[in-house]
Amino acid sequence: MTRLRLLARFGASALAVAAVAAAAQSTDPLAAKFGARETIRSISLSPDGKQAVIVGPRPDGGENAVVIALARGGAVVPIFSSKGHTEQITWCFFVTEGRVICQLYLRDGHDTDVDAATRLVSLAADGSDMKLLSAEAATNAYYNTRFGGDIIDYNVPDKPNSVLMTRWFAPEFQTGTLRSNVPPGLAVEEVDVTTLDRKRVETARESAVWYATDGHGEVRLMGTRPTMESGYVKREVNFFYRPSDGGPWADLSSMTIDAGQGHGFQPIAVDVARNVVYGFDDNGGYQALFQRALDGSNATSLVLGREGVDVDSLIRIGRNQRIVGVSYATERREIEYFDPDLRRLSSSLARALGGDRTVDIVDSSADESKLLIFAGSDTDPGKYYLFDKATKQLGELLPERPELAGVPLGQMRAIQYPASDGTMVPAYLTLPAGSDGKNLPTIVMPHGGPSARDEWGFDWLSQYFVSRGFAVLQPNYRGSAGYGDRWQQTNAYQSWEAAISDVNAAGRWLVDQGIAAPGKLAIFGWSYGGYAALQSQVLDPDLFKAVVAVAPVTDLDRLKADERDDVGRLIREDQVGSGPHIEAGSPARHAAAFHAPVLLFHGDTDVNVNVGHSRLMEQRLRSAGKPVTYIEFDGLDHYLDDAAARTRMLSESDRFIRAALGL
Repeated sequence: MTRLRLLARFGASALAVAAVAAAAQSTDPLAAKFGARETIRSISLSPDGKQAVIVGPRPDGGENAVVIALARGGAVVPIFSSKGHTEQITWCFFVTEGRVICQLYLRDGHDTDVDAATRLVSLAADGSDMKLLSAEAATNAYYNTRFGGDIIDYNVPDKPNSVLMTRWFAPEFQTGTLRSNVPPGLAVEEVDVTTLDRKRVETARESAVWYATDGHGEVRLMGTRPTMESGYVKREVNFFYRPSDGGPWADLSSMTIDAGQGHGFQPIAVDVARNVVYGFDDNGGYQALFQRALDGSNATSLVLGREGVDVDSLIRIGRNQRIVGVSYATERREIEYFDPDLRRLSSSLARALGGDRTVDIVDSSADESKLLIFAGSDTDPGKYYLFDKATKQLGELLPERPELAGVPLGQMRAIQYPASDGTMVPAYLTLPAGSDGKNLPTIVMPHGGPSARDEWGFDWLSQYFVSRGFAVLQPNYRGSAGYGDRWQQTNAYQSWEAAISDVNAAGRWLVDQGIAAPGKLAIFGWSYGGYAALQSQVLDPDLFKAVVAVAPVTDLDRLKADERDDVGRLIREDQVGSGPHIEAGSPARHAAAFHAPVLLFHGDTDVNVNVGHSRLMEQRLRSAGKPVTYIEFDGLDHYLDDAAARTRMLSESDRFIRAALGL
């Protein structure tokens, strides 16, 4: 058995000063603690494992990027900051010991006219010599792309300063006529991150939407989406591979998109040593991991499938993104390592850290001798650690949410409850610490997506309400991902009645079990969860006594119309569909049916669900004489990624629910 030594933390107080934002001030101290953003938005090790670059929140909004020397007492060097709202730092990553790449997410405009874009910058590890890594559009480009490119390989042989990155080329014009000195579409370039010298590796293809490498500097996979004469993309994606010895692209697979869901072999990553591609495909109604040979035979075999759940994630580590395992969620997230050494190490780390924690390998040094580890649980927001394989020492770096130290958290328990047709619905129930689980004010909290699911682990949103004395139930209603095709059904828009019926059944079960006190049941949802919270009133307006919806969809026709000018319009239309369910499944069209008071939140630069949805819902409820409160956040998007906004959202929701329930 591997023996590990757990060391004291690496200068945690110094790191906290540099990278941790103070909790927002509030009359509700718990709301401020839970509304504070995570200490670490992204973290990356340098190739030698001696430094880390961390992106964390600023106290006044936005993010700081800092480089930290990981030796005890090492220096903390701020290198980059964003102001928040209209600009955010998404992540930073080491290319060499002395060079870092960061991605910026930029937004401009408000309401129905929001322009969002990404840009990559390259800078020295001391913050100097910052350069725009994303290519600038040609002066005669027909438009300026919003896409700043993706890094698809950090490991270009014999060129340590270079990366492979995608680039979108817009059509060019001259004297009012379109022409193409460079073909329009998605290309791949080899870019020196210091000099910005660029070399075309893959010619631009207008239909290309995705490229992947073998992790060693060779582009091996390409995905294309053909377009119709109208310019809208078709409901299919075609995948191609390049043989290991080079040559032209060869057919690999095709994936059709039906009601917004893909069907067919979807390649993910190449194993260069075995000359195979790993990908996901159907296995008896459940998604499983397969491998397909890249030798021209297209021979395909099952790698891992699990009855009753979808296998959904490939585990990769290191600069060359070595494939080491796969994961899936049952009642909890499970990881199965292909690599026997990592399998043993993961077990040893779990024992060394103690408690009921999940352990994830987040990053590694170039030689994988040093591993960045994250460990947490339902009652532990988690910490980051550095593990040294040579010395078998495990050192604590930073806690994810230091503000919550000492705050009692509730245990998250997997349960099942019966739907109205008798189907057992999986869910998670979290009770206040020390509670007997009876006669409590209770919140049903449907997840967003809808093609998503809740999982076991720390959840800042549900745990806030639990800390305020509420029981919280999170249902994985029909339409949720992870439970196979039959459970996902068409999707939770077209099959909204089954999804919302399952959500409402959760409320009735809580009352029947005596968990929810009589008349003390509320519902809270975000995104599709907000839609579900509102639509629950259409099916059963007397069940929930308070409704809170954050960034909700409120009209299905409007959801389709929001993308009428986007090339993916047909995909959205196919997802939402047409027919009687549009009228019946749009809560804004049934405001007169509502009995419970409604609280709405929305950011006015939301590019996921347009702010017009909440404005429409407010207007319809007011016109119907129904009690509604609407709070709109200036300059924030779908995720309200701002400590002050989240603190207000939590405290206002708690106050609203308590008043509605008579607490």
